[in-house]
Amino acid sequence: MRLADYIERNTKPILDEWVTFAESSGPAGQTMDLHALRDHALQMLGEIVADLRTPQTDAQQADKSKGNADTEAGESASAAEVHGSGRAESGFTIGEMVSEYRALRASVIRLWTTANGTLTGTDVEDLMRFNEAIDQSLAESVSRYTADIDRSREMFVAILGHELRTPLGAVVTGSQFMLDKAEQTEADRTVTTRIARSARRMTQMVSDLLDFTWGRLGSGIPITRNDTDLTDVLREAVEEMGVAHPDVGFQFTPSGDLRGRWDAPRISQVLTNLLINAVQHGSPGKLINVTAQGETADIVLRIHSHGPAIPKNDLVGLFSPFKRFTPGRGSGRDPGNLGLGLYIVERITSAHGGTIDVRSSPEAGTLFTVRLPREAEPAPQG
Repeated sequence: MRLADYIERNTKPILDEWVTFAESSGPAGQTMDLHALRDHALQMLGEIVADLRTPQTDAQQADKSKGNADTEAGESASAAEVHGSGRAESGFTIGEMVSEYRALRASVIRLWTTANGTLTGTDVEDLMRFNEAIDQSLAESVSRYTADIDRSREMFVAILGHELRTPLGAVVTGSQFMLDKAEQTEADRTVTTRIARSARRMTQMVSDLLDFTWGRLGSGIPITRNDTDLTDVLREAVEEMGVAHPDVGFQFTPSGDLRGRWDAPRISQVLTNLLINAVQHGSPGKLINVTAQGETADIVLRIHSHGPAIPKNDLVGLFSPFKRFTPGRGSGRDPGNLGLGLYIVERITSAHGGTIDVRSSPEAGTLFTVRLPREAEPAPQG
């Protein structure tokens, strides 16, 4: 009997074996009812049967074996994708879900070969097609499972970060109130200063995590464009860095027309993050130069610092989240830095329709170049 026919006629014993395995696969399986354990399995078997009966070319067979089977544009989620999403929601680990597929594969092959006895040439072909179909379903389930888990984790971080802002804000405000009071002993002022500094550092870390999360959730880091002259915005950011790092020299040189439509606080954040990076990894005592040049359609922001060059291995994926430089460059990592600064810079720049580039060498130092269009790109017509 051909494998497709066997599966179609023996769905119940196949599902019975699979449910028995799923019930014993972990705590999640033990708490699910029988109906939930059978969810989507019948539909998956139906899709496998349809696949076995569909002619395919050698190229299609090769793609399927790699988990790259074609999917029609706009096609609804497959049973395997829905299954992966359901397992993520139900608390199954990815190992337990993979074990389910292993059990399903083993059950079908064992029951079918026992019923058939000796396998013929067409049976071997069916067996190969069945394994390809299982592998494709597994790839779809794993992809959907990991996507849902990642999204849930990022939403959790976003909600937690948002809720932490209020108590942290209270700590910052309260500590600043205490610092402003004249009647404090030197010991009290020292402790209060440490509290204020730590609370601000935590607030910055929470803000970075929120920006990272929004940058990953599809909507991107939110920006609000307004008519802005970046001259004062950039100068203030440089001056604030000078106050925070009095031992470092900063020079700001604007030129040309720096007016356009941007999110001013976000552009200030871009420059601040790039300057923090320059301070952390530049040579002590060396001047950090910031220039802003107005061109016809764009403004070009350049941050030039001196010091050890960024290693070539670090240039690859430099703007990836949690990126760390290799040991030996700069003065060490700021304990309040999560390694998200350059990632957030790239995301804000992209949200404005801009680009960022970096060049680094021992002789010339490190130069970050940010190009920002004055106006938002027109929305695509659809």
